[in-house]
Amino acid sequence: MCPSCPSCGIRFDREPEGGYWVGSNTINLFATEATFAALFLGTLVATWPSPPWTLLTYGGLGLMVVFPVAFFPWSKTLFIAIDLQFRPTEPGDYVKPTEPAPNSLRRR
Repeated sequence: MCPSCPSCGIRFDREPEGGYWVGSNTINLFATEATFAALFLGTLVATWPSPPWTLLTYGGLGLMVVFPVAFFPWSKTLFIAIDLQFRPTEPGDYVKPTEPAPNSLRRR
């Protein structure tokens, strides 16, 4: 993930103390646990009286390893959106974009 938005230049890591990482990791953890619980309980209810315990065990293990890695960029984006709702931007939050915005690469 880029360190700042390619369009407006807002830094995704707004706090130099590192609290931003705690927030995005917390969102990632909550999303991972909610997804695991929903899929586990859904499979359990759908296949009750004889649930596939081996599938639930190894499938759950695979989900708990793969999902947090795949969801991490979205958890960072969700946390910056939540953070912007509670703490508006300040002039120091912006840096000059170093990467071109995706729309600027299109031909018109």
